[in-house]
Amino acid sequence: MAETVKKKALVIVESPAKAKTINKYLGPAYEVKASMGHVRDLPSKGINVDIENNFEPTYDIMPGKKRTVTSLKSAAKKCDTLYLATDLDREGEAIAWHLAQILKIPEENTYRVIFNAITKTAIQQAFAEPGKLDTDKVMAQQARRILDRIVGYQISPLLWKKVAKGLSAGRVQSVAVKIVVEREREIRVFDPQEYWLIPAVFTTDLSNDYQQAWIDFINTKDDKDKGPTIAQQNIWLAERSAFKADLYTIKGEKFHVDNETRAKEIYEALNGADYKVANLEKKESKSRPSPPFITSTLQQAAANRLGFTAKRTMRVAQQLYEGIELGDMGSLGLITYMRTDSTHLSPEAVNEARGFIQRRFGDEYVPEKPQFYSSKKNAQQAHEAVRPTDVDMTPEDIKSLVSDEQYRLYDLIWRRFVACQMTPARWDVTNVTVAADTAVGECIYRTTGRTLIFDGFTKVWFRSSDQQQLPDLQVAQPLNAINVDAQQHFTKPPARYNEASLVKALEKEGIGRPSTYASIISTIQDRGYVRQEQRKFFATDLGEVVTDKLNDYFPKIMDISFTRYMEEQLDKIEEQHLDWLAVLNEFYAPFKENLEKAREEMKHAKAETIPSDHTCPDCGASMYYRFGKNGKFLSCSTYPECKFACPCDAEGNPVKDQVTEHKCPNCGKDMIIKRGRFGEFLGCSGYPECKTIQNMDKDGNILPPKPPPEPSGVKCYKCKEGELVIRQSKRGPFLGCGRFPKCRTIISMKQLDHLKKLQAEGKWPPATYEEADEILGRKKSAKKKTAKKKTKKASKKKSSQRAASKKAKKKTA
Repeated sequence: MAETVKKKALVIVESPAKAKTINKYLGPAYEVKASMGHVRDLPSKGINVDIENNFEPTYDIMPGKKRTVTSLKSAAKKCDTLYLATDLDREGEAIAWHLAQILKIPEENTYRVIFNAITKTAIQQAFAEPGKLDTDKVMAQQARRILDRIVGYQISPLLWKKVAKGLSAGRVQSVAVKIVVEREREIRVFDPQEYWLIPAVFTTDLSNDYQQAWIDFINTKDDKDKGPTIAQQNIWLAERSAFKADLYTIKGEKFHVDNETRAKEIYEALNGADYKVANLEKKESKSRPSPPFITSTLQQAAANRLGFTAKRTMRVAQQLYEGIELGDMGSLGLITYMRTDSTHLSPEAVNEARGFIQRRFGDEYVPEKPQFYSSKKNAQQAHEAVRPTDVDMTPEDIKSLVSDEQYRLYDLIWRRFVACQMTPARWDVTNVTVAADTAVGECIYRTTGRTLIFDGFTKVWFRSSDQQQLPDLQVAQPLNAINVDAQQHFTKPPARYNEASLVKALEKEGIGRPSTYASIISTIQDRGYVRQEQRKFFATDLGEVVTDKLNDYFPKIMDISFTRYMEEQLDKIEEQHLDWLAVLNEFYAPFKENLEKAREEMKHAKAETIPSDHTCPDCGASMYYRFGKNGKFLSCSTYPECKFACPCDAEGNPVKDQVTEHKCPNCGKDMIIKRGRFGEFLGCSGYPECKTIQNMDKDGNILPPKPPPEPSGVKCYKCKEGELVIRQSKRGPFLGCGRFPKCRTIISMKQLDHLKKLQAEGKWPPATYEEADEILGRKKSAKKKTAKKKTKKASKKKSSQRAASKKAKKKTA
């Protein structure tokens, strides 16, 4: 009797790296395959959501994934059990659901396995207790996807018509742009207010005069033309028993001066005054460690400490999570899952951390009880914080085995996790009051000094070196004033957002979710709505115009509180079994009204004008701001009678022509710097009579003109009149018709020798396009044509069935 061979179980994960790491923990009874991310989605062409039929989505295999799906189907036929081991978040659950729909393994043999870390223990535990697909989580993700598709595919075409082609709108991205635009406008209208400070430097050393030495020191510059840092200043002061203090009160009233006259009066009174220590307050303070990382705080810390973008942080974190080859140890997952909003830590992880701290640093660094941190209200407590999978695997242990960026991010995560289970740092804090009787009354200076008495968690986490160290002081002790300085200041506008602060703002406002922050920030830059300079975000003219249009006609979508509410509703689909169709219906009814109103009433951005304070240099009429393909510009209000126009800067002022030393090669006039949609270039000052332009590199040097097209000797098969010429592009040479733009034929350069041979044999150019396609290898096979026809017939059949169903429903109603 033949022995039955037991079939392998099929395990599907997202990536080959994850598959490789998991495979070694499962053994020969399992076959691990990778889906390479999403395999099925709403097709990119068309909305593909039947709004009238309960928002029914139409899913297709994604472009480029057919081979992957075929491979997975083939593997599924050879197995009797399917384990879906995609990521544990909503997106991972949706991928698992789509795979189950495609592979059609019986539900009783399909299991869902989730794990927070790719370690042997976590994997074996997950497979020992497999679960089933979480339908609520799938529906929450589907509702989110449909909602985003409706907004994107119904507002974006409106923006193409009313602003410019190629634009997009999004339920979350548009609100993110609005946050940057509002900050831009706050900065623009900010009115700086003058104020004065009169800081002083004191010393207990009465026998030496350090006045000139301090002036010389503070005016020294390094090779980057920067003065001494705060840390360097503190060292200099400590060596001379000196410290800095700020003027706090005059005659018992808090010091505040907003004009130079009063500031100089007080300054003169303070010069030459006798100073003494009026009061000392000493106390001990503690600084506690921060919670372990969640996605948003990891992105913020990596931006601030490592200079990483949110996108780069998530890419490197994904590598650390999925597994990295570590020499003889093989592929190991180094951190837990990086898309999380929970600060929860498993008891095992906490105990491992406490044991490591005790062994490495001693008992005094281990708190009496484990430290637990509360998460925000909507956090998913089933998830853990981002932490190392093995605390004994120190950053130094893996430094030589990983890339620099992997090491730096792992070091950050490892330090934050270890620090969160260590004792607080303790400081001796001294508050000093210095008094002087002057002509303007008693003047009080205040300062604070901190001395570290126990480093605690700062043994592994970063500590500021900007703490002022005070000399030994006694009440009534006389002091020498090394320096008293009256300094003029102006209040500053709100700071521009950088990656870290924008992530913090999105999180605070409940816009998007931790897993989406990186893609939101990347998308709003790619669309040209914001730009980044020196790591700070600036709203572009395009971003402002689109934000205003959407604010006017889609107030709910652009309302931050409503966006937060919708995120909470989507969360409730998963957590409280809220009906996903009810959420979509609640959103769509008012949205549809706004959409219809916008289609009828929204004016084109180019047709709108805003008055300015500038006058036309040609005719003296007032100037208007208009919006064009290159952004905002100034134009004469009498247009088209007067056609004067010029670009304007971010403040709305006219940009004057910047004349260069270059001369026009055609007419000899000065070349000036102009700005276009692709950056700066040189244009002739004789425009429009002379239309010469020259491209520049980043350093302002003129780039050589592109070489003229090179004849190939081969005739064009489309127009039969032109000859194919060799042109240059960023991707290399290609063949194009010499009659461009009248004829736009393009052929791969690889075909040149073949076409020359055919032309010599009298077989080129062919009589028809079909023959040309066949010669060039472009002809679709009969098999593909048949498949395409079948697909068209099936879709027609499906749409007719839907139409019939709708009619039947109406009749019943």
